[in-house]
Amino acid sequence: MRKVTWALSLLIVLSLLLAACGAPPTQPPPEAAPETQAEEATPETEEAADTTDAAAEEAAPEAEPTAIVAEAGTGDIQLVYWNGLTGSDGGTMVEMVEAFTEENPDISVRVEMMQWSTYFDKLLTSLVSGNPPDLFLLHEFEIPQFASQGVLQDTSDYYTSNGGPIPDEDILPHVMKALEYKGGRYGVPLDLHGWGLWYNKDLFEAAGLDPEACPTNGEEFLDYARKLTLDANGNDATSPDFDPENVVQWGTQVSWFKPTVLSTMWQYGADWTDGEGNATMNSEQAMAAVQFWYDLIYTDHVAPQPAGFDGWQSFAGGQLAMTPEGSWMLNFNDENEINWGVCPLPQFGDQPATWTSSHVIYTPTSLEGEKLDAAQRLIGYLTSQGLVWATSGQPPARVSQLEAMTLEEFPSAKVLGDSFMEFGRYDTANECIQEIIDIGYMPELDSIFNGIKTVEEGLNDANARIQDILDRCQ
Repeated sequence: MRKVTWALSLLIVLSLLLAACGAPPTQPPPEAAPETQAEEATPETEEAADTTDAAAEEAAPEAEPTAIVAEAGTGDIQLVYWNGLTGSDGGTMVEMVEAFTEENPDISVRVEMMQWSTYFDKLLTSLVSGNPPDLFLLHEFEIPQFASQGVLQDTSDYYTSNGGPIPDEDILPHVMKALEYKGGRYGVPLDLHGWGLWYNKDLFEAAGLDPEACPTNGEEFLDYARKLTLDANGNDATSPDFDPENVVQWGTQVSWFKPTVLSTMWQYGADWTDGEGNATMNSEQAMAAVQFWYDLIYTDHVAPQPAGFDGWQSFAGGQLAMTPEGSWMLNFNDENEINWGVCPLPQFGDQPATWTSSHVIYTPTSLEGEKLDAAQRLIGYLTSQGLVWATSGQPPARVSQLEAMTLEEFPSAKVLGDSFMEFGRYDTANECIQEIIDIGYMPELDSIFNGIKTVEEGLNDANARIQDILDRCQ
């Protein structure tokens, strides 16, 4: 039986306002890169001064979420649709909703988009208070946490296998399986987004590298990063005269910690748990995976210390050559006229693996009647428009849509989508997944990569944090 109540979970999440969802799987606003948002809010700065997690929670300021609102249609049946798509992919979503209301004039939709950091908190509050939106966007790994509290509507009857409109036979089997929880099926998947490697072709050419060839393993990646890291005197990191204290162009960065580290840990054969209630964040393989990225900062000097570094804007400004980043970066790169390239995440460890996730559309248990029917129609429409959604860089969840993508029309979604199908991997599901991410390992990774703790110290502490959460969530 779970020992962490819904009310306690809500209090924990509210106390960690800015860390609630980690970095967003969408484009961040121009003033803050996703990794910066996540790191600035962690308890680790307080921990460095020997304060407790409780003190960090008490110090966390509350903030009222400010939504970006779009109204679509004028129909009498009004739906409220919440999501965290505040970047240009959110614009694509609004266009899709507008197209739906044109075809369904009896329905109007109020789309409310807010930063994931505040969105998660507001959604939890709305579900607990009984005043939720009519449909909302989350991810597949959050299903156990929400479904275990009875706030998600079982959507089994949305699918053709149970008489509904959504063709479940056209959705990737492992995606469908991720929607299942204790005999139920929750939500409808929109996409299969995830982690890859974006790079600046102009900087590759300037360094004498082939702009159409990507590093494929850890050794090549480090070699590329050294040649792409420049000091103020024009020396790259392979030069004996290279000045690591005066870098003006970085070869790479340690971007959003969760997908970067999870991807690498899986490649090394590690994970944060053995799946049987035991934390394994400090295994030998996990240590090696995190050490790889730590060394890029403090030994090889080809990546900056993350705190205060804006990876997205540095990439746009030509001060960052390669960045592990999500499929959602496409529109940002195009809008900033970057001569970009993209490739699957290199294989740093013994086996290929990359973090993937799915945006999933859910309805609350309270939805019924004509609004439920309207929500089902909207969800069915949105998931049928996977090729439109792919223009924002997000590969669709449906097999027929994935197969219909061409490299010419969808260059990034095709390249990354193929890698996600071949060796993509979802987060390990758990009913307390948000605590495990936001309280368990993210603060410790922040401490490690910003030089507050060694890899061993940070992962030992992360393991203890995770084990405590697992023990309470059994």
